[in-house]
Amino acid sequence: MTARQSQALGIETAPLAASTATSGSGLPAQVVIPNHQVRVISAPLPGMVESLEAVVNQPVKKGQALARLQSPALAELQRDFLQATLQSQLAQNTLSRDEKLFKDGIVAESRYLASRSNATVLAAMASEKRQALRLAGMNDDALRKLQSGQAIGSALEVLSPIEGVVMEQMVAPGQRVEAATPLFRVAILSPLWLEIQAPLAQAGALQAGASVRVPALNASGKVISVGRAVAEANQTIMVRAEIREGAASLRPGQFVEAVLGLAVAARQWSVPGSALVRAGRQAYVFVQTPSGYHPQPVQVLAETPDAVTITGELRGDEKVVAKGTVALKAAWQGLGGGE
Repeated sequence: MTARQSQALGIETAPLAASTATSGSGLPAQVVIPNHQVRVISAPLPGMVESLEAVVNQPVKKGQALARLQSPALAELQRDFLQATLQSQLAQNTLSRDEKLFKDGIVAESRYLASRSNATVLAAMASEKRQALRLAGMNDDALRKLQSGQAIGSALEVLSPIEGVVMEQMVAPGQRVEAATPLFRVAILSPLWLEIQAPLAQAGALQAGASVRVPALNASGKVISVGRAVAEANQTIMVRAEIREGAASLRPGQFVEAVLGLAVAARQWSVPGSALVRAGRQAYVFVQTPSGYHPQPVQVLAETPDAVTITGELRGDEKVVAKGTVALKAAWQGLGGGE
């Protein structure tokens, strides 16, 4: 193609430019709470919700009371614990006596072994009842008071296992609940995760540790994982990022736009979006040569309305067609059809 023909077709060229290290325009993302920072607090025993000591959006400390339950089952556990503890103490006393008598040759070894076995079984039962009370929310101080004869009653406080914020309340005062009924959801809100929907074309340039920014909210962090599965509906992959700087400006469930940092390869360039043409599944750019233009196959790493990041068998000093690609593609395909 001559220079006059190029001018007649309105062809303009542009040099290859070094690629930027971002995904360009913002990608859709949703703010989520990391799984390991969420706790669902449930009723340890069946009972009635007497009062709620926390509300949604309230910051709570670890060990702070969230709810108060009235549970007859707690009184039953206390009774079982006291009985098991007393039986274990009696069995231990019997074992001590039989051990001494056995050493003195007064009782048979079988009686001593039976006493030791019985003491072991009853000690295990007492430990089990103690653990059941701990799971119900009683601490060691309350257990010592119970063993000393002080009445604890059937009131049970449900405590927060972490320092965080109450995200959800699932019951109301006066409601009867069964064991393991969810009462509250408490979460730690820093750091937070972003689940970003990134185009499949960017998969090769994404890697863990890359930077992530939410410019509108002045928040930033880094990529912690790049998904392997592709969403069939829109051909995107899920990129998870951890946001530490500015996490307070984000809200769980919020949709934001995130800018990803992409890995910049040595042979990677940025060209105007109008420079890219496609034939089937293959992308091309037209490279200027002394005698015309050559369609050069390239791989697309990232694409925005204004610019495309590409890689391929290019030196880096070429000029590519930025305007007039439609006419060139028509001429190219016409020539191809005549061969």
